[in-house]
Amino acid sequence: MSIWQWEHIAEGVPEPARVTLGEGGTPLVRSRAIGPKANFADLRFKLEQNNPSGSYKDRFAASAISHMVTNRQHTCVATSSGNTGAALAAYCAAAKIKCRIAVVEGAPASKLQQMLAYGAEVFRVKGFGLDPVVTEQTFERLQLLGKADGHALQISAFAYSPLGMTGVGSMAMELADQCADVSHVFSPAGGGGLTVAVARGFSRGNSRPAVHCVQPDGNDTISSPLRDGSDNAHDVDCTSQISGLQVASVIDGNEVIRECRASGGTGHLVSDEEVWATQKRLAEEEGIFCEPAGAVSVAGALASLERGDIAGQGTVVCLITGSGFKDQASVERMNSARDCPTIEWRDIS
Repeated sequence: MSIWQWEHIAEGVPEPARVTLGEGGTPLVRSRAIGPKANFADLRFKLEQNNPSGSYKDRFAASAISHMVTNRQHTCVATSSGNTGAALAAYCAAAKIKCRIAVVEGAPASKLQQMLAYGAEVFRVKGFGLDPVVTEQTFERLQLLGKADGHALQISAFAYSPLGMTGVGSMAMELADQCADVSHVFSPAGGGGLTVAVARGFSRGNSRPAVHCVQPDGNDTISSPLRDGSDNAHDVDCTSQISGLQVASVIDGNEVIRECRASGGTGHLVSDEEVWATQKRLAEEEGIFCEPAGAVSVAGALASLERGDIAGQGTVVCLITGSGFKDQASVERMNSARDCPTIEWRDIS
């Protein structure tokens, strides 16, 4: 299975140009512990870490790089907090396209090593992803580079790469096939592209669950405006340490507000501490090893139920966006907790 089974995604990309590593078709699994303990009737997790490079960004990369092959472009210029860069580097390697990536200041070393392993050129930009002015200046520079002959700028946002983002919408179509009566979908958001893609993907089908935007409270560009009735997201000085969701600028924020509100969803904020605790619970109670950004959706769903924003009835889906192997520092933090088992040497002679 791949994203190319969906006709509107394949449109404009001839079959020989379609680059695939087997992305898509990820499992939707029912919660065995967290959901029942919180009194959810049916809590499920969409395991996007099962994609080839370890995150949902492979859906984006497959579409983006295939369009580059179609247009005979030879150099991919990109920006990333980690997962986008890893995915683009993998698909560029498969397509024999050069890949140059500017990464945010806080990108985990393990993600940078993954990009390098695929042969990408990687550049770290101080303040990028944390300071809105630096972030805007970096985007402007990348846009200029992306306009060079044979080049294409690939940023996983509708504002910059709408053709690539069509691939991300395949997640909603899979969910509709896997479960016909989803009531709520909780999506983690940095720039917001994933949330927009999923909401729009559902709008193509017969059922349209409420799609909710969940952000760390240290990067509240979208969630509070969505919740408070505003039509516009806003820039912030990002203080969150959740890698992948440190996006200080609006990017797709205004579209998130429109799409989520139209679906009946709203915005939710969670602390970094809640995210790390939920990441640990997913590993210990569900056997799901995800990076912190992947736990944000679950933390948001739990907070939403506790506040009474949603009832525990119906099927609630949380998007688990990336693998725990993506962020070694967060795993070390999780394992440094007092109640975590330690590795001991034993003499078996």
